[in-house]
Amino acid sequence: MKPDTKFLNYIMKQKNWWLPFMVIFVISIVGLLFIAYQTYEEAPPIPHYVDEKGEEIITQEQILRGQEVFHRYALMEYGSMFGDGALRGPDFTAQALNERAKSMFRFYQESLNENGSRSEFESEGILRKVQKEIKENTYDENNNQVNISFAQVAAIRDLEGFYQEMFLNPDFHEAFKPTGYISDPTEIKDLSAFFFWGSWVCSVERPGEKYSYTHNWPYDEFAGNVATPSTLIWSIVGLLGLVLGLGIVLYYYGQFEQLSEEYYAKGASEMVTEEKLQQYKPTPTQRATFKFFYVAVILFLIQVLAGVLTVHDFVGFTKFFGWDIQEVLPVTISRSWHVQLSLFWISACWVGISFFILPLLAKSEPKGQLFLINLLFGIFFVMVGGSFVGIFMGPMGMLGDYSRWLGHQGWEFVELGRLYQYFLLAIFALWAIIVYRGVKNTLRPGMPWGLPNWLVYSIVCILLLLLSGFVARPETNFVIADFWRWMVVHMWVEAFFEVFTTIIVGYMMVMMGLVNRQAVVKVVYIAALLFLGSGLLGISHNFYWNAKPVGTLALGSVFSTLQVVPLILLTLEAWRMQRMPYLLSTKQKERHRSSLFAMPGVFLFIIGVTFWNFFGAGVFGLIINLPIANYYEHGTYLTVNHGHAALMGVYGNLSIAAILFALRFLLKPEAWNTQLVKTAFWSINIGLLLMVTLDLFPAGIHQLVAVMEEGYWFARSQEFIQSVPFQAMTWLRIVGGAFFCIGGLFPLTWFVLKSAKHLKPAYEMEKIDHHLEEVEEEIETV
Repeated sequence: MKPDTKFLNYIMKQKNWWLPFMVIFVISIVGLLFIAYQTYEEAPPIPHYVDEKGEEIITQEQILRGQEVFHRYALMEYGSMFGDGALRGPDFTAQALNERAKSMFRFYQESLNENGSRSEFESEGILRKVQKEIKENTYDENNNQVNISFAQVAAIRDLEGFYQEMFLNPDFHEAFKPTGYISDPTEIKDLSAFFFWGSWVCSVERPGEKYSYTHNWPYDEFAGNVATPSTLIWSIVGLLGLVLGLGIVLYYYGQFEQLSEEYYAKGASEMVTEEKLQQYKPTPTQRATFKFFYVAVILFLIQVLAGVLTVHDFVGFTKFFGWDIQEVLPVTISRSWHVQLSLFWISACWVGISFFILPLLAKSEPKGQLFLINLLFGIFFVMVGGSFVGIFMGPMGMLGDYSRWLGHQGWEFVELGRLYQYFLLAIFALWAIIVYRGVKNTLRPGMPWGLPNWLVYSIVCILLLLLSGFVARPETNFVIADFWRWMVVHMWVEAFFEVFTTIIVGYMMVMMGLVNRQAVVKVVYIAALLFLGSGLLGISHNFYWNAKPVGTLALGSVFSTLQVVPLILLTLEAWRMQRMPYLLSTKQKERHRSSLFAMPGVFLFIIGVTFWNFFGAGVFGLIINLPIANYYEHGTYLTVNHGHAALMGVYGNLSIAAILFALRFLLKPEAWNTQLVKTAFWSINIGLLLMVTLDLFPAGIHQLVAVMEEGYWFARSQEFIQSVPFQAMTWLRIVGGAFFCIGGLFPLTWFVLKSAKHLKPAYEMEKIDHHLEEVEEEIETV
């Protein structure tokens, strides 16, 4: 039977690419506009709370002040709100909800004992009354107020006392360390009001519905929160969508199997050999990129050490030579560094590698390009230094009213002060300008799908999405502000970063002589189609439980599960690509040419990217993305497991590959150390795998069981964090950490830093055209 080649013939013609792309783009944009509209239209109100006598108990202004306190002291780096944030402390919404329910239960119990009457309150009836009261929505839209019972008033007072104890009493079972981190009783009272509001959003029925604004999240049977039918139904639909979507995509992708390795290798430049690298002469702009990689490995080292300090806080191992590091470096600061520096060092590598490849794409360098690259580096250096210091000074109260601008904004992944966020915007804008100038003469009218075009598209989109981070203000409803935060974080990490990754990997493969440019362009197009098709609306899985209507839950259930599809396809492509060095080496032997591939270590890190893309981002992401699974696991170590495996596994490996790829061209041959690079690869990736298998994944499963048996509030309590099983698994992380650092991070850092003394001299472009000509001809835009 003759194989069906219609799709293959269709997709091989670039003139046909516009229709699928525009269909997916329009659907995604319409969906995002729908989510944005629903976010504003259906957001829970921030009301005044009034008791049965009409006395105001909590004001809207007090809640907003509490929100500001929450951000000023970076409490999202200790605990979480609606499940989003750090896991060292509690989820404050879940904790406040459970404490509120228990306080109301005690209030009615005491009333029962005082009156001696059992006519109204049966033993089990007390709990039913509490649950009913918690669920009842008494919001008056005209006056923007909620009427609450005396039992709820008592719960508010108890909640205020609870958080006073948390921050001021070192012996309290939920004590924050160091004691007195927040010492102003008024600030703590405002903070308690904010947490009460969060618990109200999680429990009170959404108008016209039988479930809360958060679809009855968090799970807490005592407070009456259990999974809704729609959560289960849309999980089934999402799973159905995954199977159908994957089947359809694999059916069409299967037609590519008719293309042999010959198709991918035909027309590729000769494989990079030692001889070629010895002859290569870097341009001034290429040599200037080294400082990006130099700073990147230093930031990488500091980021990991900050993570080590954060884990020490989990196990209570914070005293060194009688000095308690918690007193001067609370976990909110060490974790902020750990999270923010990961984005900084990865960004430095990506900016550096994109600048490095520009001279390989064009036969001339624009005038002033070196100045612009150095200017960008200067701004980057100021931003990193300023935000690093500010992240410490802000939560420690050293910046006063300027904390938000110069210190810490209080949002996970967007920790840097607002001023430095503008610096980051300037950096990305300059990045886009420099790259555009560098590839301008390779762009061909009527040919929008070339690799240089994709490089510009992805960088511009990364820049535009950063603008979303400037929308929210301190007084913005937390639910709305969190939407704009995810518009930056998710769209970067799970959409355009994935596209950028595919582009950079494609470029490196072409320049290594492993594939031809036409094959890479097609892979990039299909990957972009699938990543954007699933990733843009896949943002919805971040909104399951932070007060979005059921329509967002439905979108997330389908498109979030579909995000695994492009990862599976890239894995299939990786299986094909990993055979290319052997295939091409054999062919060069047959032609009696040098056949020793000069970049086996770099290639290992590229293969690492594809492995973790499938395993870390795909497998670990899929198991937590279905709504019914996410309902119980959201804000547990299963999320941390997915985050570490995906961020370090994919973007970390890519960034290291970028550093080593550039160094292979920049370094004198005698300074290169293939064995060190290979050892670093295996140590980093085995270390990461051990951290996942010995701690993060089993701890996540253990925590998931605790959620299902006791409630989410318990799985996030200090009682659980300090339990023997959890502590034992946390200590086991040392095994993976030792592999990661001793065999990988430390030698890699030393190698890059010492490379500064072994760089080749730079040569002006017009003097080295003959060295670049062959490469340029092979990777010229389609």
